[in-house]
Amino acid sequence: MNNSKMLDLKNKKILVTGADGFIGSHLTEMLALSGASIKALSHYNSFNYWGWLENIDDDNIEIISGDIRDAHFCKNITKNIDIVFHLAALIAIPYSYVAPDSYVDTNIRGTLNICQAALENGCERIIHTSTSEVYGSAQYVPIDEKHPLQPQSPYSASKIGADSMAISFYNSFGLPVTIARPFNTYGPRQSARAIIPTIITQIAAKQKEIRLGDLTPTRDLTYVTDTCKGFISLLTDKTIGETINIGSNSEIAMQDLLNLIKKLMNSNVQFITDKQRIRPQKSEVKRLVCNNSKLISLTNFQPAYSLEEGLKETINWFSNSNNLKKYKTNIYNV
Repeated sequence: MNNSKMLDLKNKKILVTGADGFIGSHLTEMLALSGASIKALSHYNSFNYWGWLENIDDDNIEIISGDIRDAHFCKNITKNIDIVFHLAALIAIPYSYVAPDSYVDTNIRGTLNICQAALENGCERIIHTSTSEVYGSAQYVPIDEKHPLQPQSPYSASKIGADSMAISFYNSFGLPVTIARPFNTYGPRQSARAIIPTIITQIAAKQKEIRLGDLTPTRDLTYVTDTCKGFISLLTDKTIGETINIGSNSEIAMQDLLNLIKKLMNSNVQFITDKQRIRPQKSEVKRLVCNNSKLISLTNFQPAYSLEEGLKETINWFSNSNNLKKYKTNIYNV
């Protein structure tokens, strides 16, 4: 039995970058329940719009706006912070084909700024967010942390660079960094550029035909609550300097996923291949299956939601008209 002790979060001061996003907003809510004081970073915009933080009302959460590409700003927001969960990133793979330079600025330079600031301000823990996309198409399954890294898109290349920057601060300066490498997370609030919201929102909007890309790839899917608990479980000394997968240790083909969602939503919708949703041939990651044994051995954490349970929760959320209206179901989200 692993006796690794997780940090007591009560009265800790925690910064969450990318808190206005899908996973970040769920993680922010979960951390606030622990009794910690949360500084939640939302990407600055002239509308003062806080993304998914807009409807979260918690006295333990302070929302700030800014940009991780600004080193001076990063230094200011990490002052008097104990723990940093660094999730802020550009993550849409198709958009990385269009604007790769911005991925370098945000994902690599932004991570450099956060690490440099955390080092100078003496933060006691940094959890940096990676992605299973850095592995590319599986050379063997399940994929453990020693699997070769394959940059099959500018996005994955930028995340490989960001991960390397983060771990270099551990190797060079002793910064207490852990790299969390989640596989495909899904759930309420996910962007419509991802396949599960794409399917659900189009069916919920009563469309007779839904447009999707390639349905042959397989993915390892984890419900967002499990991903967030996985992140928090990494706050033990045993994970410092380590890269750790977060996933379910299972896979499903996208065609089978479509059929499962159709069944759960009692839909007979027809599928149409949308060419603009298909990645360039060498860029498509054909297979991702997580080996989560390292996570389990170091933290004792294991995902709790089955795929069907998680999908039911997700479908219920997207089927709410107030939530569905936030999505443009008739256009392709890059």
